[in-house]
Amino acid sequence: MAKPISQTLRQYIEENIIPQYDKFDKAHQRDHVMMVIRQSMELAEKLEVNADMAYAVAAYHDTGLCEGREHHHEVSARIIRADHTLRKWFTEEQIDIMADAAEDHRASSNHEPRTIYGRIVAEADRFIDADTIIRRTIQFGLDHYPELGPKEHFLRMVSHLREKYGRGGYLHLWFDDSPNALRLKQLQDIIDDEAALHRLFNQYFPERA
Repeated sequence: MAKPISQTLRQYIEENIIPQYDKFDKAHQRDHVMMVIRQSMELAEKLEVNADMAYAVAAYHDTGLCEGREHHHEVSARIIRADHTLRKWFTEEQIDIMADAAEDHRASSNHEPRTIYGRIVAEADRFIDADTIIRRTIQFGLDHYPELGPKEHFLRMVSHLREKYGRGGYLHLWFDDSPNALRLKQLQDIIDDEAALHRLFNQYFPERA
């Protein structure tokens, strides 16, 4: 069982790292990082891992969005290595492990996470909830492709869902007993049902997500 998180580390991250998410797109704001932290801690409780490391990786995992989405995982790793304040709690070896974990968390990564910390944050980053995923997919489209009409947004949403979450999609789950496994199957059933996709799209798109 993981030990409690250092209070000084928690305070530093809550005051200096988590607020950075307020500047990101709607799908990656404070509620997202808090979800990843919560799920990382739940996984860490079951594993022989350093709770401070798992917590820090979760908090920093998307900070690289400050330089855009395409290489954000690499930038997040660089931010961890460059944050000298982290040396108050971690060794250089631990910081390298955390940076690798942040770099490996991306769902489209072409390799398995190199460490248990990478698998934890990768799994925690994949909260599989059909309504949330569809809403955030629409949000991302509205933020980045405002020129598209509803039909084009629907087609973009379906393409993304199939590519990432569909049967044979690139998303991987790293823990067999994760609640995500059942939820992914439920989402795949929705993806295969175009009428259900239309209902959910119409539910969220008029709200401008």
